[in-house]
Amino acid sequence: MMGYTCYYAATNKQELINNSYNGRQEIFAAQNTRGSIYAAGGQVLAETQTDADGGEKRVYPYENLFAHAVGYASNGRFGIEASANYYLINSNARLADKVASDVAGAKYPGDSVVTTLDVSLQDIASRSLGVYKGAIIVSEPATGRILAMVSKPDFDPNEIDAIWDEVIKDKESTVLLNRVTQGLYPPGSTFKIVTALEYIRENPDTYGQYRYNCNGRYSVGQDTINCYHGSVHGSEDFTKSFAKSCNASFANIGMQLDRAKWGRTLDGLLFNQELPVSFAYNKSRLVIDAATSDSDILQASIGQGTTQITPLHLNMITCAIANKGTVMKPYLVDQVRNNEGTVIKQFSPDAYKKLLSEEEAAALTELMSAVVQSGTGTKLSGLTYTAAGKTGSAEYNNIKTDSHAWFTGFAPVEEPEVCVTIIIEGAGSGGDYAVPIAKRIFDEYFGA
Repeated sequence: MMGYTCYYAATNKQELINNSYNGRQEIFAAQNTRGSIYAAGGQVLAETQTDADGGEKRVYPYENLFAHAVGYASNGRFGIEASANYYLINSNARLADKVASDVAGAKYPGDSVVTTLDVSLQDIASRSLGVYKGAIIVSEPATGRILAMVSKPDFDPNEIDAIWDEVIKDKESTVLLNRVTQGLYPPGSTFKIVTALEYIRENPDTYGQYRYNCNGRYSVGQDTINCYHGSVHGSEDFTKSFAKSCNASFANIGMQLDRAKWGRTLDGLLFNQELPVSFAYNKSRLVIDAATSDSDILQASIGQGTTQITPLHLNMITCAIANKGTVMKPYLVDQVRNNEGTVIKQFSPDAYKKLLSEEEAAALTELMSAVVQSGTGTKLSGLTYTAAGKTGSAEYNNIKTDSHAWFTGFAPVEEPEVCVTIIIEGAGSGGDYAVPIAKRIFDEYFGA
């Protein structure tokens, strides 16, 4: 028991120190000035300012802009302030600097962290989302680096102490919720990526021969699936069904799938499972097995019913497609540096899992390219860069006209560099509302 305790303490040092019951945090806080948090470009996102009397104040120069990504460090900790707390409360200053601090009666300078966040991308994402509730995540599919993370409604972390009691008392308030990582939503038609993948897996040689004649609806028993806004798509193949986001065709596809195999595909795509991230998140939810009813299959086929996903998870699936099937571990912290800028720890891209084969990723990329070229995402066509993606309009109550607007995709198609996932709560069509935001973000990234 003693041996295991020592081993556990040695291999889980950060978790033990970050535990709220561990008094060593207070010792570190009394000894070291909490380190700064920087954007990838060197801009200060959080710092501790000390007045003439030695009083400390945590300051967030960008106010609301990085509220959920950077978080706060009082009334508990959240965001990077929580996940990187171990580094921020430590000091790897040179011995001479510590001696000078001792002589001056000052604290040791704490270590700082350099994040992966890009100020310009964060700004354009936040301004594009505007007054809507929703979430946007921008990442690099080849590395897992998160370039922007926006959640609204937001808050000013400089005012967290002042607003804390009011926010906690207001049971309806969700301003502290990071919708990117913790918001669970019906994915709507973006889930057709998953349905299409399962159909391809079960029909690897014949999926291209699929044909369906859409009259705007598909019925099984007492259950009917309607195409968005009563659209009638007519004669369709597999690509057109995906590009035009035909609900009736995908309900037909869903009814043909082996439910046990589909359930295993969901497991392989990390549904109902832990994600390889160091920050707070919720698990996406959907269970399909041999006992799943026809009614539930119809809904699941188009990302409705009990299907729930976080923007983070959908972004990871999209990144895996862009990265030839492999999903990288998403991360927000690039480096830890001491007070002189010396790199104490460097974080590197880390492959997590192969979610799908290269051939499957290529097939889905072709489908997502068709969405942009001839489907619901044409606002991204004809630009200086190529893009691929999937839109979604996800119903979230019994009023058919109420839907969340989704987009998830990447660019350029040939050698994907950036992946964007967007949800705008209650906005309506993904093609009308989410795609234009994706275009602004891609334009900013590529300098278009």
